Amino acid sequence: MNHPRIAVVTGAGSGIGARIAQELHAHGWQVAGIDRQPVIGDHLALSLVADVSDAEKVRQAVGLVHRELGPIEGLVTAAGHYAITPVEAITPDEWQRMLRVHLGGLFNAARAAVPSMIERGGGSIVAISSELAIGGGDGEAHYAAAKGAIIGLVRSLAAELAPQNIRVNSVAPGPTDTPLLAPDSPWRDPAYLATLPTRRLARPEEIAATARYLLQEATFCTGEVISPNSGAVI
Repeated sequence: MNHPRIAVVTGAGSGIGARIAQELHAHGWQVAGIDRQPVIGDHLALSLVADVSDAEKVRQAVGLVHRELGPIEGLVTAAGHYAITPVEAITPDEWQRMLRVHLGGLFNAARAAVPSMIERGGGSIVAISSELAIGGGDGEAHYAAAKGAIIGLVRSLAAELAPQNIRVNSVAPGPTDTPLLAPDSPWRDPAYLATLPTRRLARPEEIAATARYLLQEATFCTGEVISPNSGAVI
């Protein structure tokens, strides 16, 4: 039986997540978006409200996608939270929030979606990490640690889920021109941009194209990390 291509995108309301949802829709996927606020747009077949750090809410949302649209083939976890904070100023709550949103968001969504993918006969998961997971960052210890943990989870899931024909990969972007970077962000400073081989930030559509490639076309890849980072980490 041929099923339509169904994808779930977390963090679909803005930034990279929104652009990935639009990219998938443009390439024939039926996309269900999950965000903390309702997402409006013709590119979404379903718009669901859930905090990715809440395992039960995510389970319910993914279950609704399965019932309404059919077995899930693709999952992209793009929900994120970012802050620059010196390590001595990071509170326990801030540390835990980073882990809950990034690492917990991937774990909760993957655990919810995998049974649907198995029913379908296979699938593909793409987790959005960060080049800071690879290179680290000044004042970003909690963010880099959470994003680095994503890569460890991706590689473990890739090994575990391969027998079920489920591929798991990660995109680790460098600074990207989205609202997540404030106008006064140091990543927008011309002096920083001058250090990049490309001399510019990555664009959301470039990250989206990379995610779609891993999700849809790179059937030979699993457990991999692609880092489109304007040459920030080579």
